Amino acid sequence: MAGKFSKCCMMLCCTSKKISREDMATEGSYEDAIAGLTNLLSQRSDLGDVAAAKIKQITAELQAAGSTGFDPVERIKTGFTHFKKEKYEKNPELFSALSRGQSPKFLVFACSDSRVCPSHILDFQPGEAFIVRNIANMVPPYDLKKYAGMGAAIEYAVLHLKVENIVVIGHSRCGGIKGLMSIPDDGTIASEFIENWVQICSPAKSKVKTESSSLPFDDQCTTCEKEAVNVSLGNLLTYPFVREAVVNDTVSLKGAHYNFINGSFELWDLDFKVSPSLAVV
Repeated sequence: MAGKFSKCCMMLCCTSKKISREDMATEGSYEDAIAGLTNLLSQRSDLGDVAAAKIKQITAELQAAGSTGFDPVERIKTGFTHFKKEKYEKNPELFSALSRGQSPKFLVFACSDSRVCPSHILDFQPGEAFIVRNIANMVPPYDLKKYAGMGAAIEYAVLHLKVENIVVIGHSRCGGIKGLMSIPDDGTIASEFIENWVQICSPAKSKVKTESSSLPFDDQCTTCEKEAVNVSLGNLLTYPFVREAVVNDTVSLKGAHYNFINGSFELWDLDFKVSPSLAVV
């Protein structure tokens, strides 16, 4: 017993780094560590001052780590509780209507970037916008097999939900656009998915490289963020049901760019000069 105790004291006295939740293999071992150290202090009156002080120090560090560590489950719980009290319970008529179906006015394409949630930026309420988010808010051209998931979302929004507005929102400091602009001219790629995906908007990159090559790279990326939106708007017209809706003036297409650096938001229309005679594609 004395040998084990001496070994324990040596281990405790040699512990110099801060102990955090990440140092524990599981939440159980973390809780057990606090309980075990506390129990050791209460049962061993013969502990040396140094060992006892070290145990108290480690116990305090473990407890501090537990109090300041991020708990994803608790974050989700508190988030939903706030939503339920401040939104759900205060708008019974809205949520009663939504329980019977949805009729959003907008189909929005936005980036998956955590800084640019369109519901926050534009204050969309539940049921107001049908939102598709992906890397660099890109809309690929019509393809029944390669982009079936995107096609399904667009088809559902236009033909079934009857949205009246389609908005593609780019944003400042977009990592996807920076990745697109960084792909070498020989087309060499270093990722399995990202670079293949962002090349959907290669025409935007080509335009920027041709017309704005004298600009610093960061400025080229900013320009490409907006040009890529225009490419996506053009790609939307390759979907027959979107084109028909635009021709019949039941759907409008808009481009946008959110700059979270200076808190600005740009919105624009594109004149594709679509005529009924060109409606069949």
